[in-house]
Amino acid sequence: MKKIWFVTSNRNKMDEAKMFGMRLTQKKLDIPEIQSFDVRKIAKDKAKKAYAILKRPVIVEDTALYINSWNNFPGPLIAWVVRTMGIPMVCRLAGRDRKAKAEACVAYCNGKVTETFCGAVKGKIASSPRGSMRFDWDRIFIPEGETRTFAEMTIEEKNRISHRMRAFAKLRDYLSTHQ
Repeated sequence: MKKIWFVTSNRNKMDEAKMFGMRLTQKKLDIPEIQSFDVRKIAKDKAKKAYAILKRPVIVEDTALYINSWNNFPGPLIAWVVRTMGIPMVCRLAGRDRKAKAEACVAYCNGKVTETFCGAVKGKIASSPRGSMRFDWDRIFIPEGETRTFAEMTIEEKNRISHRMRAFAKLRDYLSTHQ
């Protein structure tokens, strides 16, 4: 498999992605991100912009958290909500219907094609943040069939069931036949 640049400033994303056996090199780029409720559109746009700068195969990843009681808001805008309100406030305002969905979308661009690969996990919002700080909202998302938040799991445990794992598995399958 050819070397691919993973454009992210988040070391935790890189650590999780490397567990898929892909040959990735982290590259930090300051790429302006479009604002949209479509996580695929955001990832695809960032991948095209990253390729235009690096001129080599790249992947980018974007995530979303959809909260049922908020009519699936904030979706891909979760980082803005967390920065503005804080994680504890998200828990407090989740309401009685705590159902949620975590989604990750990985976009791959090689200059000829730009493809997106998304994975999702249903779950719920915890009543308060729990676990270590890897990713902001990992401390409040409890995947279906679990009592622990993603942040209370080891990286290996999380990767067996996570939205990111599902997206990267689809990317890995695609690259095994398209490189």
